[in-house]
Amino acid sequence: MSPPRLAGPFPRAPPPARPTGPPVAPAPGDLGDRLGRPADYDQIFQVVRGAVRRVLGVERPGLGLTLSDLPPQLGAYWQVTGNMIVLNEGLVDAMRANAETPLELNSFVYVILAHEYLHALGYLDERAVRDVTARVTRSAFGPEHPATKMAEGDLWQMFPFLAYARGGRGRRLKVVSRFDLETTGTYIR
Repeated sequence: MSPPRLAGPFPRAPPPARPTGPPVAPAPGDLGDRLGRPADYDQIFQVVRGAVRRVLGVERPGLGLTLSDLPPQLGAYWQVTGNMIVLNEGLVDAMRANAETPLELNSFVYVILAHEYLHALGYLDERAVRDVTARVTRSAFGPEHPATKMAEGDLWQMFPFLAYARGGRGRRLKVVSRFDLETTGTYIR
């Protein structure tokens, strides 16, 4: 089973090379450029992990991703002490239907995943997580990148159609089988 694709009918970009040594700061623009290509959830999460590692010097391996039918005002959640990020599939679908470019869609998913990843790293206060998400994103991509503008703004004000996205009560969960491959390898499918 192939991983869910996020960006329209575009050809899938090859996965970035796996690091073979200690973390190295990417060239300016490298991480942000990767969001401009069609990507799956794992490829976007690699950008999240790279940005957080580059800016904060921390990371956490072994997270999973589940898609769910959450209410439209909730982008995602991470349960304290858990290892699963639960992403609102209805919001991603609404953004996919309305995004003008892969960069816009991937930046949206990046911001939500980055926010939850920071929770998983121990940032529990919502206001603090929003501030750190914005700081990491601005440092990694610069002030004009769409992900930075989304991280510093309010997604529901920037994209009013999100308020009308298909939602639910979170009763349906769909595991994304190929996620966080950078740290889990391919043994988890």
